[in-house]
Amino acid sequence: MDLLKPDKNYTISYTPTGEQVRSRSFIANVFMLMFVALGVSAFFAWQFSINDQLLSYLRSPLGGLTGLGMITMFAPIGFVLIMSFGYRRLSATALMALFLAYAMINGISFSFILLYYTPGSILGCFLSASAMFGVMAFMGYTTHQDLTKFGRIMIMGVIGVFIAMIINFFLHSSGLDYLISIIGVMVFTGLTAYDVQKLKRIGEGLEYDDVSIQDTKKISVLGALNLYLDFINIFLFLLSLFGDRRR
Repeated sequence: MDLLKPDKNYTISYTPTGEQVRSRSFIANVFMLMFVALGVSAFFAWQFSINDQLLSYLRSPLGGLTGLGMITMFAPIGFVLIMSFGYRRLSATALMALFLAYAMINGISFSFILLYYTPGSILGCFLSASAMFGVMAFMGYTTHQDLTKFGRIMIMGVIGVFIAMIINFFLHSSGLDYLISIIGVMVFTGLTAYDVQKLKRIGEGLEYDDVSIQDTKKISVLGALNLYLDFINIFLFLLSLFGDRRR
């Protein structure tokens, strides 16, 4: 999803050293926030997967989801919408709190993944997702080619994948599910490069634009959310393709 909506248009250019330093500092902060969110998600996923008492709040004795479990599964969408559309009204602190709460709720819902797939396949897909994300992030940061048009195609791909997932929810086609996962990996891998380049350009523009510290922090949080979503989706689609289910 393309959540970053800066007020001004930023163009790629060869920049002076001071601007590059500012851009690197901004990018580093975005990645730090992303890693913190991933750590929060991983911690809560692990805690709920190993603690039967915590898990009982999500899953009923009959095997279905409890009310809290249903909220946990669908609440992340609400958090993303609030952060996206409430960007202007929310303070940087409130936006950061929502981001961490979103990461926590996501982690709780991911506990089902730890119960469904074998630890070895989860680790393998996580490392593969990390490698793919890292390579594309590096390419997006270092390339001088404008990825704007490419990014728009990837965003259209995200919409297509989402529609296909809704359709397959009713069709229950294993073949379509496999195709969706392949396209999903490709789309979010490509989107990673686009998002990193966009963040780099935003960081360069912050050097000379009249942007307050609060707004810079808010942009950093939304940037971290974008990258978090890219990584998580790469991981989940890889897991759908190559994950080994528990017997």
